[in-house]
Amino acid sequence: MRYEGFKTFTTAADGGKLTVTFDFGPVNVQGQEMLEDLNSLAMRLERDRTIKVVVFQSANPEIWVCHYDTDLLKDMSTEAVAREDAKLLDLQSVCERISKVPQATIAKLEGFARGGGHELALALDMRFAARGKFKFMQMEVGMGILPCGGGASRMARQTGLGRALEIILSARDFDADEAEAYGTINKALEPDEIGEYVDHLANRIAQFPAESINACKQAVYESIDRPIEDALKAEAYWLYQATSKTPAIKRFAAADEQGLEHNIENQRNWNELVMKVQEIN
Repeated sequence: MRYEGFKTFTTAADGGKLTVTFDFGPVNVQGQEMLEDLNSLAMRLERDRTIKVVVFQSANPEIWVCHYDTDLLKDMSTEAVAREDAKLLDLQSVCERISKVPQATIAKLEGFARGGGHELALALDMRFAARGKFKFMQMEVGMGILPCGGGASRMARQTGLGRALEIILSARDFDADEAEAYGTINKALEPDEIGEYVDHLANRIAQFPAESINACKQAVYESIDRPIEDALKAEAYWLYQATSKTPAIKRFAAADEQGLEHNIENQRNWNELVMKVQEIN
């Protein structure tokens, strides 16, 4: 698969990892060009099983991705619509498509991510932020609207209701440590640590079977708002999607034949053993 021809970001593939680097004008504004690029990227990722993890970063030392282009927002309708007539907005559709790609997706946040930029980060699977550099904000309430790139919908899933409403209604900046405490990111890291941490995580994930990564991801997303009985059925469904397409059974058979699970040293060293298992295909 060729990952080229984008206007708003560059890409670099390294084994099973693809790094996407936003680099669009002075502030990485989130306009139609970026949405078209992200949609095209998602279309390619959906058909590619050689890429297993995607890291999104920025070439701009101050901004990851800026808010949605206000030039597009000024033409919004001022007429209310009936609920049944409401349709998904472009930003919602693109963020949702990105969220569902079969690869693991990681935001390496080393600058500001406000409004739509932050909503794009929320649509990714994992987020890591640099202390002293990262800030996020949902400023929409102060402009007379609401977060409409999935922010209002995804925020409470990350933080809980009270914190989601505080973030959205305060329309203020939150730094990396606050983001970690509130649950909008996985971890806050020092600026000189974030690169190594994200690279190590991405490279580790990239060694696992593509279909297993996708099955894990889809099962987790499906379970969020379902009753436990339905969530468990979803787990079972995705389990068999994985075993039908990965060397899982070969790996279990080898482990049984070699008595790996009964070895105390193996139990002490699963962190390394799980990587050695990748040699069985």
